Amino acid sequence: MQIIDRKLSPAFKTVEKIEMIRATEKHLSNNIPVYSINAGTQELIKVEFLFSAGMFQQEMPLQAATVNSMLEEGTSKMNAAQIADAVDFYGAFLEVGVTQDNASVVLYTLNKHLKSTLPVVEDVIKNATFPEDELATHLTNKKQKFHVNNQKVANVARKRFTELLFGEKHPYGINVQESDFEKIKRSHLINFFSAFYRSNNCKIILAGKINEDVFELLNDHFGGTGWSTEKSIKPSTIAIISNPEKEQLIYKEEALQSAIRIGKVLFNKTHPDFQSLQILNTVFGGYFGSRLMSNIREDKGYTYGIGSGIASLQNGGYFFISTEVGVDVCKNAIKEIYFEMDRLRNENITGGELELVKNYLLGTFLRSVDGPFAMAERFKGLLEYNLSYDYFDKYIATIKGISASQLRDLANTYFDKESMIELVVGKK
Repeated sequence: MQIIDRKLSPAFKTVEKIEMIRATEKHLSNNIPVYSINAGTQELIKVEFLFSAGMFQQEMPLQAATVNSMLEEGTSKMNAAQIADAVDFYGAFLEVGVTQDNASVVLYTLNKHLKSTLPVVEDVIKNATFPEDELATHLTNKKQKFHVNNQKVANVARKRFTELLFGEKHPYGINVQESDFEKIKRSHLINFFSAFYRSNNCKIILAGKINEDVFELLNDHFGGTGWSTEKSIKPSTIAIISNPEKEQLIYKEEALQSAIRIGKVLFNKTHPDFQSLQILNTVFGGYFGSRLMSNIREDKGYTYGIGSGIASLQNGGYFFISTEVGVDVCKNAIKEIYFEMDRLRNENITGGELELVKNYLLGTFLRSVDGPFAMAERFKGLLEYNLSYDYFDKYIATIKGISASQLRDLANTYFDKESMIELVVGKK
């Protein structure tokens, strides 16, 4: 029996190639695309219905999110309790979600119970009624949460930051105001639901153990032509108009902490520089060992956490830095953020640091495709932007091949202080 020497670190193995099960595509009788990732050992399946029905498509604040949240609150056949019981009885789980661009309805169930649970999902997607009493309760709860969140500097900063980046009239910049809770009516929900939760605005993603019976069941319940619409979904033509005032302060007399948001409008993952910029951002503030964390948390002790990221949206994107610090060190924290930004512009990243980040990103990607549900999430990120699986191959190649000088050039292109919007909520 060989004894392991605990004083020696295990051999390091570089990720050479990442194999993924690729989604296959079929179409229901009404032409809804169904993308399947057939993998896994458990008799479990995830069925996700994806609609272009996010905040970008809404005509007024709260519309998209309220519709999506209330899908399970009653249909023409069942009330909220009956819907919940019908799903829970089979040990299944129904999940709804909405983003800036899309809305989803997701069913997790054992394969043997799909025949019993899928009709419930069909009823929710096709026949939601948005009862007045449930709507009143929902809005009351949301309004209370709105008031609580408005006392938190981080929440105020998050909302105001998108307004500054995109403009207060752009779909990505519009935020909920207190008066919006009184304006939203049941008719607004029905109109949005009728326009966007339709077969010609739907995609289906399957993940798990999938057989031909699954496709036939989907076709039986969702392949008909009776839930389509003739209304075309047109993209917004509202221009992005960032606020010209680069330094913004929302003063809070009682604040003990200040929320800092710094960033700029950029692009989404279809841009040729997006993947390279993800690597640069990881060095800067994208993981726990980043320069922002090392400097502002570990060395200076100004915050419990700080990070940066690149948000990709279907009609745009942005770079952001986010943290909360004590009001007494706010100016110093901002100074150090720009100091680290300038370092990336003026100095090449050392070979050891770059190698560490490359291995971190490869390992993170490897973990992100572990299992059929994770692979489905990765595929959805391609589907939303009409990208092919070659995008992942290019990403791996970019991680492995990018040089310190290339990253320095990127920093000089995108990480200039003069182009950044700086927001502080609290005291500065």
